[in-house]
Amino acid sequence: MAFDIEMIKKVYENMPARVDKAREIVGRPLTLTEKILYNHLWDGNPTKAFGRGIDYVDFAPDRVACQDATAQMALLQFMHAGKSKVAVPTTVHCDHLIQAKVDAATDLARAKTQSNEVFDFLSSVSNKYGIGFWKPGAGIIHQVVLENYAFPGGMMIGTDSHTVNAGGLGMVAIGVGGADAVDVMSGMAWELKFPKLIGVKLTGKLSGWTAPKDVILKVAGILTVKGGTGAIVEYFGEGAKAMSCTGKGTICNMGAEIGATTSTFGYDDSMSRYLRSTNRSDVADAADKIASYLTGDPEVYANPEQYFDQVIEINLSTLEPHLNGPFTPDLATPISKMKEEAIKNNWPLQVQYGLIGSCTNSSYEDISRAASLAKQVAAKNLKTKAKFTITPGSEVVRSTIERDGFIDTFNKINATVFANACGPCIGMWDREGAEKEERNTIVHSFNRNFSKRADGNPNTLAFVGSPELVTALAIAGDLGFNPLTDKLINEDGEEVMLEEPTGDELPAKGFYAEDPGFQAPAEDGSNVQVVVNPTSERLQLLAPFDAWDGKNITGAKLLIKAFGKCTTDHISMAGPWLRFRGHLDNISNNMLIGAVNAYNQKTNSVKNQLTGQYDAVPAVARAYKAAGVPSIVVGDHNYGEGSSREHAAMEPRFLGVKAVLVKSFARIHETNLKKQGLLGLTFANEADYDKIQEDDTINFLDLTEFAPGKPLTLEFVHADGTKDIILANHTYNEGQIGWFVAGSALNLIAAGKA
Repeated sequence: MAFDIEMIKKVYENMPARVDKAREIVGRPLTLTEKILYNHLWDGNPTKAFGRGIDYVDFAPDRVACQDATAQMALLQFMHAGKSKVAVPTTVHCDHLIQAKVDAATDLARAKTQSNEVFDFLSSVSNKYGIGFWKPGAGIIHQVVLENYAFPGGMMIGTDSHTVNAGGLGMVAIGVGGADAVDVMSGMAWELKFPKLIGVKLTGKLSGWTAPKDVILKVAGILTVKGGTGAIVEYFGEGAKAMSCTGKGTICNMGAEIGATTSTFGYDDSMSRYLRSTNRSDVADAADKIASYLTGDPEVYANPEQYFDQVIEINLSTLEPHLNGPFTPDLATPISKMKEEAIKNNWPLQVQYGLIGSCTNSSYEDISRAASLAKQVAAKNLKTKAKFTITPGSEVVRSTIERDGFIDTFNKINATVFANACGPCIGMWDREGAEKEERNTIVHSFNRNFSKRADGNPNTLAFVGSPELVTALAIAGDLGFNPLTDKLINEDGEEVMLEEPTGDELPAKGFYAEDPGFQAPAEDGSNVQVVVNPTSERLQLLAPFDAWDGKNITGAKLLIKAFGKCTTDHISMAGPWLRFRGHLDNISNNMLIGAVNAYNQKTNSVKNQLTGQYDAVPAVARAYKAAGVPSIVVGDHNYGEGSSREHAAMEPRFLGVKAVLVKSFARIHETNLKKQGLLGLTFANEADYDKIQEDDTINFLDLTEFAPGKPLTLEFVHADGTKDIILANHTYNEGQIGWFVAGSALNLIAAGKA
């Protein structure tokens, strides 16, 4: 039986009447996205139509999911809320703190020793507050959620940007910061601006070398990393129905890379098959009874241009395998053009590593198709030219592929099977030789490929592809190899071609795991003690941020003017810094160390206006804070792209930054700044970015009149005494201004005023 089946049945019980009412109020047929959103209004039954991209709406998500790196800060905040138990089903998944180095068993054992303090903390907090706990080695949060918790028509939030993976099972699943999660865990409404809608019509059918991954790689090339901002992407059409449920999950997972709020698919037979295969026939039976409510209305899909803000059409029958990268997930190149592009751009053609798995592509289908290629290495007397690794998404997947012989197949090509954890995908990869910073090429089936992300080497060019294409390129050892047309020379000097990959959507013998890794919470957690050592370098109890003093911020110094792409990886790096995710003071030492200073084009080198000397960004911020001098950060477009990690907002807040002024924000990061009591502002005139000088002092002229829809005026005083007056827009509503006034949203919760 499924987890939380009674909650799911309640969602389905309410859905027909609420959707029918919404359809009546809106006055037209509804998309699937709209059906789910209107069924999850905080006030229950719909009473008005909401404006897309205009209205802030309060929702009631069904559940919350947290991964261990972000759960630490989320649960430290929840402990301040004064609640005895979480208000909605919530889970914690230990997947980020396991470094990939040797093999699964060795790496997992080392992680349990090194991060035992954190795992014990998360286990005890989960036990106390009624939270389901998935132990280290159980798997990656998004794969485990898909296998156990996701359900068609549901709404969930998660403290990881790739929470959107659950859209593969027809959910509206949205990545958020920990403060948002605390709201929902505390029994409060969750606020979201009603999203715009992008429809993607899939015609034809995937075949041969083309995989679901290629759909989202193509979409990323069309929409770019910010083209989905403020929108939910809804996939539909014959091509969508012909695709596996886990393939849909892959597409939704990487929707985070186009900035989309989330992505989703309508309920169909593939989802029913997956639910039944993962021991959730009760959910499938319940979904079957209201199936028409779990997909868009027929009129919507027949004439999508009338119902979506933007429509994209992709013919899967002619879609070519793609590789995206390097350094950005939206640089899309068909495999037939890759050799030409690589030569033109001087990308190293030799592939050093092929890595498959992760939360994006570690389904049974993915692994079986990759294994079909690995079998050909011996059959065709080939030798794998690149190193090859597999990261299973869960213990269930790992146990099943081991039982079915796939791990043995990979072992025969000298592959390394890493632990069921995030590993190289998030920079938790101790890659031998990475410290030499040599220019090299790797290919992987992960979702992101920002500079330094996988191995810490800024000169590693990472390309994103499907597991089967990554496997083929690892066998060939050549970035320019096109398996659709090119031949390989085997050990006998003969020309051979790789046959098209094949694989099963679901295991014929069913999924299997002796111990999936789940720990249920105590029925009564009132006597459970949560202990945080005051001298710990890993965990630190939080102190509330100071409330606004009601005055204009004056005498602020420019901390950094970030140049170009500034993702959450640049603002708060992962990799070795993950160990400090529960200690705000310690992790603040990585604040903005990856951002490029616009004035000297260096990273982690900014001018301290108090001394005139250049120093590390955190050091300068601490110097300003110690002197009682506020500071601000200036940035470029799509600032805060990438992970949902709220540390990228909490660290500046902790180190005395008062405002972040940029050309545009990524959605999650802007919300995180608001939640932590920071001012997230955008240039009314983007050209004003160029007016800001290195020695500027900044004064707010009308913050005392802070109000919804009213721009703020900032005075930038230059070193020569001249001034520029800059207008800054914002998206704060009355409630969000309340967060700023109180010092943070959490301060309001703790005071019982939220």
